[in-house]
Amino acid sequence: MTVLPTALDTGSGDYAARRTAMLAKLDALHAEHAKALAGGGEKYTARHRKRGKLLARERIELLLDPDTPFLELSPLAAWGSDYPVGASIVTGIGVVEGVECVITANDPTVRGGASNPWTLKKALRANEIAFANRLPVISLVESGGADLPSQKEIFIPGGALFRDLTRLSAAGIPTVAVVFGNSTAGGAYVPGMSDHTVMIKERSKVFLGGPPLVRMATGEESDDESLGGAEMHARTSGLADHYAVDEPDAIRHARRIVARLNHRKAHPDPVVPAAEPKHDEEELLGIVPEDLKTPFDPREVIARIVDGSDFDEFKPLYGTSLVTGWARLHGYPVGVLANAQGVLFSAESQKAAQFIQLANQRAIPLLFLHNTTGYMVGKEYEQGGIIKHGAMMINAVANSKVPHLSVLMGASYGAGHYGMCGRAYDPRFLFAWPSAKSAVMGPQQLAGVLSIVARASAAAKGQPYDDKAAEADAGLRAMVEQQIETESLPVFLSGRLYDDGVIDPRDTRTVLGLCLSAIHTAPVEGARGGFGVFRM
Repeated sequence: MTVLPTALDTGSGDYAARRTAMLAKLDALHAEHAKALAGGGEKYTARHRKRGKLLARERIELLLDPDTPFLELSPLAAWGSDYPVGASIVTGIGVVEGVECVITANDPTVRGGASNPWTLKKALRANEIAFANRLPVISLVESGGADLPSQKEIFIPGGALFRDLTRLSAAGIPTVAVVFGNSTAGGAYVPGMSDHTVMIKERSKVFLGGPPLVRMATGEESDDESLGGAEMHARTSGLADHYAVDEPDAIRHARRIVARLNHRKAHPDPVVPAAEPKHDEEELLGIVPEDLKTPFDPREVIARIVDGSDFDEFKPLYGTSLVTGWARLHGYPVGVLANAQGVLFSAESQKAAQFIQLANQRAIPLLFLHNTTGYMVGKEYEQGGIIKHGAMMINAVANSKVPHLSVLMGASYGAGHYGMCGRAYDPRFLFAWPSAKSAVMGPQQLAGVLSIVARASAAAKGQPYDDKAAEADAGLRAMVEQQIETESLPVFLSGRLYDDGVIDPRDTRTVLGLCLSAIHTAPVEGARGGFGVFRM
C-alpha cells in the first residue's frame, strides 16, 4: 500500500485559525439550511399538521428503509431570490426496499406547494440525476400547480418536467407518484405520466381544472371528489393504480411498488472492503486557508477521504501544481485530480489530459478537487502554448465518458473551473465546501481589470485622470470587489443550482460514497478514442 503521510500540524496557530474560520462558515451555513427546513414557517406548518398531514421530510423518512441515509440535493435552491430558500420542494437520493431512488417531495407549507421558477429548476436537476444514473423516481405530490404570478417563467420551460417523466419511463427507469393532496392543472400530469400512481382516500385531488375553472369554462357544477377524488380515479377513470386509506398506507403502497420493480444495479457492490482513512476526517476543518491565495496541499484532503489513505500518484514530479492518482473510495475505484498550488500551467494541462484518457481506458470514475485560479497568463506562457494545452485538458474533460464528481474546496476561477469539470461540463454530482469561491476571476483582479480598462478609455478620449477621477475609480473598484465577492460565495452559487449542495468537509467521504453507489446503478463506461482533436 502507498499510504499518504501527513504534514498537518494540528497544534499550530495556523491550523487553529483555519479551523475556527471554517466552523464560523459552517454555523452560517446551518442557519441558511434551517430556513429550508422551516418551510413556510410555524403558522403554515401548524395548519398542515392540524389537517392530519405529515411534512415533506417526514413523508420521505417513512418512505426510506430504516437507518439508511438520505442525500438531500440543492437544499439552498432559491437562496438570494424573492422565493423561500429550498424552493418549496425537497429532492434527494435514498434507499427504498434496497433500491436507490431519486425522491422529490413538494412542501405544501410553502404557498400550498406551488411551483416557482426555482422549484422547476430543482425538480429538473433531480430528473437529470435520475436519468444519468438510472435511478427510479418517486414523486411525493402535493401542489397547487404553478405559482401564478410567476407563470411567465414557469409555463414554457415547465413542460420539460412532463417530458422527463415520459423519457425516464421510455428508458426503462421506473417512475412512481404518490398523491397526498392537490395535483392540479399541469401538475395532474405528474401522476398521469408516472408508471405507478397511488392516491389517498378523501385526500388526493387530481384534475386538469378544479370546480371553479370547470364552472367558468363549461357552466358545469361539480365537487372535488366527483371531479378528481381518489375514489373516482380508482373506480372510474382508472388513473389511480393503488387506493390508500391514509398517508402511512400510501407510503406502504409505494414501498411495495418499489419492492416489485425488479430494478437492478448495473454493477455489483465493490468486492474490496472499504477501509477507513488513516487520518482523522475531523482535521479537514483546518486545511483550507481563509485567504484562498494561500496554497495548501490537496494530498492532506485526499488522505482523509480515500480508503486507507492509500493513493498511487501519477506523474508526481511533472506538472506539480496538479495532483493526479488512483485510489478507492468506499470500495469504488476513482481517479483523482486535485489542484495543488492554484495555477494550471501547460505541464499540468497535458498531465490531466493523459490521466483522463487513462481513466476512460479503464472505465474508472473521476473525482475533481478544485482549488484553482485558472490557467497561467503572461507572454512566456502564451508563447509556450498555454491556450492549446488548456484546450487539451478541457477537451479531455468535455469528451470523457466516465462519471465525474466535483468538489469545490477553495478557489475555482476562470477556465480552470471548466478544466476541472465545473457545472457546464456535466459532472454527475458537484458539491462545494463553505470555503469555496467561484467566478470568472478573483474580486480584486476583476476590479483591477475594470479599473485599467476605464483609465485606458479615459486616456483614449483625452480625459484627464485627476483626483476626482481617482476617487470615482476607487469607489468603482470597491463596489465591484464587493459584488464579485458576494456572487462568488457558495451559498449564492448553490441558490442558483450551480452545485448540488454546500457540504461540511467532514461529510465529504460519506457524500462521495453515496454518489459513487448511485453512479454504479448505471453502466460505467469510458470513451476509447472518442476525443476531439488535441492541438499538440
